[in-house]
Amino acid sequence: MPEPIGKGASRRKRNKAQRRTTGRRSAFATAFIVLAVASSLIAGLLLFGAARYLGDIPTLSAIKAREIGANSTVYADNGASLGVLANDENRQPVKSDQISPWIKKSTVAIEDRRFYEHGGVDPQGISRALISNLAAGSIVQGGSTLTQQLISQIYIVKQRTFDRKIREALLAVQLEDRFSKDEILTAYLNTVFYGNNAYGVEAAAQTYFAKSAKDLTLPEAALISGLPQLPSRYDPYQNPKDALVRRAQVLQAMEETGVISKAQRRKADATPLRLKRGRVYGAVKESFFVRYVANELAQEPDFGEAAVRAGGLKINTTLDPVLQREARAAMKQVLPTAGDPDAAIVAIRPKTGEIVAMASTRYFRTDQFDLTSQSRRQPGSTFKPITLAAAIEQGIDPSATTYMSAPFSWRPDENSPTWNVATAGDKYAGAVSLEKATLASDNTVYAQLAIDVGPANIVDMAERLGVRTSPLEPVPSITLGANGVSPLEMTTAYATLANGGIYHPPTAIESVLDAEGQKLLGKRSRGVRVIEDGVAAEVTRILGENMRSGTGTGALMSDDRPEAGKTGTTDNHTDAWFCGYTPTLATCVWIGYPDETKSLYNVEGVGAVSGPTLPADIWHLFMDSALAGTPPVNFAAPKNPVAWNGFTSQFENRIVSSISAPDLTLSMPAPQPTVTVPAVPAATTTTASGMTPPTATAVAVP
Repeated sequence: MPEPIGKGASRRKRNKAQRRTTGRRSAFATAFIVLAVASSLIAGLLLFGAARYLGDIPTLSAIKAREIGANSTVYADNGASLGVLANDENRQPVKSDQISPWIKKSTVAIEDRRFYEHGGVDPQGISRALISNLAAGSIVQGGSTLTQQLISQIYIVKQRTFDRKIREALLAVQLEDRFSKDEILTAYLNTVFYGNNAYGVEAAAQTYFAKSAKDLTLPEAALISGLPQLPSRYDPYQNPKDALVRRAQVLQAMEETGVISKAQRRKADATPLRLKRGRVYGAVKESFFVRYVANELAQEPDFGEAAVRAGGLKINTTLDPVLQREARAAMKQVLPTAGDPDAAIVAIRPKTGEIVAMASTRYFRTDQFDLTSQSRRQPGSTFKPITLAAAIEQGIDPSATTYMSAPFSWRPDENSPTWNVATAGDKYAGAVSLEKATLASDNTVYAQLAIDVGPANIVDMAERLGVRTSPLEPVPSITLGANGVSPLEMTTAYATLANGGIYHPPTAIESVLDAEGQKLLGKRSRGVRVIEDGVAAEVTRILGENMRSGTGTGALMSDDRPEAGKTGTTDNHTDAWFCGYTPTLATCVWIGYPDETKSLYNVEGVGAVSGPTLPADIWHLFMDSALAGTPPVNFAAPKNPVAWNGFTSQFENRIVSSISAPDLTLSMPAPQPTVTVPAVPAATTTTASGMTPPTATAVAVP
């Protein structure tokens, strides 16, 4: 049956159109082939003539390697991870056997199919990539081999693009001669950027699937392997559709190279993304402490900021998670109500300087100011033991030296303002020994003692004991805690007293290992004797009495073990402290409002918070828990007891005259020489005539 005219004409037109299309495709394919062959020849000629063109052959040893960092991890003393130090590049290198085979297969399939066949440069691969990319209308395959890409990642080649490509090719050949294929592939996978601040396959696996690289499945590996070409475009969090398209391209490449079957490809293609953002690079359990650790290590001579945060270090710390929890529990039990003042605790091992607890009521995510180490708060009467130590070092016998407990007014000359000192509640004891004045935390006695001892000598003693960061002014009011210090510094000073006068720098670091497990930093025995053990023992004896019959009775531990401590409260009750120690643990507690000048009134049923109240309660709860189950330890007997020198106070005449005139304003008496104990660093003697007293009235609170 003959065809209708219209249909016959239509068929002829279609045949003619098909012949034209076929011709165009054939010409296009021919052009591709010619171009591919030409590119292969050009690649070969480039390598052949590179040495002549460049004038010299680049070598790996002559090229500067780029710094490739790796995250450092911080651990508690029980091996539990505290978190990863923040770095510009999240990177955690892993060994070959810690990488999923699917990652290796998918990476080779999409990036460099002839990786196991070429010697670093692959002309056929360049041609194939060119054809594939032109046919797809986008970049679906790279032209450089994995070895060349690795060279571009880890070596700095500063020449122009054309020269650089030649040099990278020559260096790639050398790299292939020096290392195995698996070593090169592993290095590449540990180096390449996968988006979202993830450098290396382990970081990528944690970032996108919250798992290790060795546990990645086929579809997960295919997704990750497709990211390096265009990490932003294929970002599965921002562009999930594009990410799925790219994953399909990787899976197709894997099927074409025979590493997976069609059925495997189809099943993987149908798998949802199932992303799970990992927390390993964001979650830090003890953010304040981890930051303190990073800063401490960065100050070590053999380290620095870059090495700490990008050196792939394993940093083992001194933090005891159990004691850290007990510290927080004690603060929470005493200050349970929203709106309560803040609190901070620091606990140190006196014999090593190891920081075992360092906690506050602040949250790092809302306020990154560390109350334990960065705050500078007036310590009140907790500073008096430092003055006491300076006095004892000068041969002043606390049991035999008497002062007048009475309102005290003092000015060094007619041109200076008057310094007025009183006790809490205006209660005075009259003539009293220095030891009893310490138990009563008598400010009027300690004001006179500070002038006798010399404020500059008190500053020197404070610095020797451990107050070495906060600036201290040599004025008489220093003895009442006029200078701001941190809880960490005060704990260090008390730890030095607990250790018989041997100072250990406070440390949060137990050891540091490199990525290969080699120890870079271990325990450091840096104890230095700063005062004689007899001086420390006498201070400890008096502070021990203070725990049983002085202002520290509220902090006394339940098991009645040897302990020593001192309360502290500032003017207007803006800061309240308790610092104390046993032979094995020194701890300071601070309570206050760090963001405003606000008195500690009506807090948890306490009308006016002072050292003997809530701070003592927290100290008691923490120390009871921290030392529970440990045997009591006695303070060591001194090998060098103090030799008393028959000291006479500048204010001896006041014992008589002030009884009838307690408000007498004193002019500056003649200065007395400072007496130092042999074998202790000499302290500078400063007379009161060279000091400027504060203008504010100091109100004594224990």
